[in-house]
Amino acid sequence: MPVLRDFFIHLSENQLLNSAAQKYGLKLGAQSVVAGTNIPEVIESIKELNRHGISCTVDNLGEFVYEKSEATKAKNQILDVIEAIHEHGVDAHISVKPSQLGLDIDYDFCFDNLMEIVGKAHEYNMHVNLDQETLDRLQPTFDLMEKISETYDNVGTVIQAYFYNAKENIEKYKDYRLRIVKGAYKEPANVAYQDKNDIDLNFIELIEYHLLNGKFTSIATHDHNVINHVKQFVKENNIPNDKFEIQMLYGFRKEMQLDLAKEGYNFCTYVPFGNDWYGYFMRRLAERPQNVKLVTKQVFTKKTNTVIGLTAAAFLLGRLTKKNR
Repeated sequence: MPVLRDFFIHLSENQLLNSAAQKYGLKLGAQSVVAGTNIPEVIESIKELNRHGISCTVDNLGEFVYEKSEATKAKNQILDVIEAIHEHGVDAHISVKPSQLGLDIDYDFCFDNLMEIVGKAHEYNMHVNLDQETLDRLQPTFDLMEKISETYDNVGTVIQAYFYNAKENIEKYKDYRLRIVKGAYKEPANVAYQDKNDIDLNFIELIEYHLLNGKFTSIATHDHNVINHVKQFVKENNIPNDKFEIQMLYGFRKEMQLDLAKEGYNFCTYVPFGNDWYGYFMRRLAERPQNVKLVTKQVFTKKTNTVIGLTAAAFLLGRLTKKNR
């Protein structure tokens, strides 16, 4: 469903719709896949998941950061999250987007913000994952991780399976804790696979490589076929449970999350929170069109569909208008 995928990606990149969605808060129904708008709410969500033997990685949502004041505000919020995780003794770590912390503004400014975050997390023996984003931020994010790791050992990043050079990067960074994903952005054919089957095959190959050779592997997928393959692979290769975890997004495939935790696998839920949820939500729908089905019953009400229909229409109208200028 490439057309549907492209549609949701375009929606995720629209700043006007992002701003409009924030005005509605989570009333559109996204509260089922976003764990609250503030720190107390997200801590309660983490506690509930911990009660089921599930750990968490927390994402302070934020898009379109082009001012240093916005990046500083995001940094301070993340520092507050780290303190709250420590104070409440919950099982969680942090995921951050370099762009939210100023990567698109100034590299050194972003590095200083990340060093403060990773340093604070290091005090509490907490991992920090640098989420990967679009192609233009790919190598800078790797560079940030390498530079930070000269001082701290609690930082890792993401390998996106749709990139042709993903195997090269996973080999280069095998001594880091890595999250392996299929990829959630629209990238050109000269750098990334476009066919779902090609991406899936590369995804499996990357997972197997890092399970056998890497430090610690976070396998981020809702695909039960991939998960079943991983179960068989770790069994056949005697890979201990403490070498990997399975990750899913908050609000998706809840029963499977609980079942995997009950089976004894290390399970981690990616827990986003905040008002700036729109871009994240649209990319989740773009990443795997089946996600639409997974959240339809719990997210999309008659009111939600009406609003999304209106925003989508506004988006398409905007593109048509732009073309005619």
